[in-house]
Amino acid sequence: MASNHGSTPAAWTAVAVCLVGFCVGAVGLVVESWTVFWVGAALILASGVVGKVMQAMGLGGR
Repeated sequence: MASNHGSTPAAWTAVAVCLVGFCVGAVGLVVESWTVFWVGAALILASGVVGKVMQAMGLGGR
């Protein structure tokens, strides 16, 4: 079990990107713009990639 409990730059960056993606997607739904919605969805998916890349660079846990 990691002693940092997810409090790493990689985890925080991934969560921040995911939150932005969620907000962008929500705005896309409200204004009925599918393009904006899918950009938000892409950001949500990219947050996982960003987190894994940062973890591989040594900025994450294990």
